[in-house]
Amino acid sequence: MPELPGPPERPDRAYGAPEGETEAERRRRRARFLRDLAEARALRDRVQPRRAKVARLRQAMRMRTFRW
Repeated sequence: MPELPGPPERPDRAYGAPEGETEAERRRRRARFLRDLAEARALRDRVQPRRAKVARLRQAMRMRTFRW
């Protein structure tokens, strides 16, 4: 049976992070990704208003039934 690879030696380099990237660069890249994601969600909500409304109602129901 082949042996599975262990955890990466440098977890910050896992998942395709470029070599030599600083923490600030990583944060900028992450912020840009999150902005693009929010923009894509807003666009989807505009072009599919019924689906967006249903999603909002579901989220509201989840929040009402959530117990601390």
